[in-house]
Amino acid sequence: MTQTQRQGSEQLQTLMQSGQLSGSLSFNGTLSKEDEEMSKSALSTFRAKEEEIEKKKLEVKEKVQAQLGRIEEETKRLATIREELEALADPMKKEVSVVRKKIDAVNKELKPLGQSCQKKEREYKEALEAFNEKNKEKVQLISRLMELVSESEKLRMHKLEELSKSIETIR
Repeated sequence: MTQTQRQGSEQLQTLMQSGQLSGSLSFNGTLSKEDEEMSKSALSTFRAKEEEIEKKKLEVKEKVQAQLGRIEEETKRLATIREELEALADPMKKEVSVVRKKIDAVNKELKPLGQSCQKKEREYKEALEAFNEKNKEKVQLISRLMELVSESEKLRMHKLEELSKSIETIR
């Protein structure tokens, strides 16, 4: 027995219980012709209503499916729009990220180079200071040498003059 037949049978019983079907039974337990025709009429009315309900159900189902199809299309369209918006937010995001990574790498390389430069600068200053001190010392020594040479020349000249005078006096 299908669900529709079961529902028809239940409706028939309901009609009989409510008194809409005259439930006069003959002695052999069968329905009278009038009751039989009424039940057939009720059953056909019921089946017609069931068919109408099924048609409406199919129509609603088709409308729901159509709506779901449109919703899927709109969802895809919205996803595409979202992707475009994200791309608009930062169209060069990838390039910016690559450049930032390169900057970070260069910064890592610059740190030891800067330290090396500062160390060499200190060494240069120390070497320059030592050079200047030695140069100053050299200048002082040259100056002292000049004084000594000058003094020595004076003394030698003086000695030569004395010797020259002594030779003249001997003559």
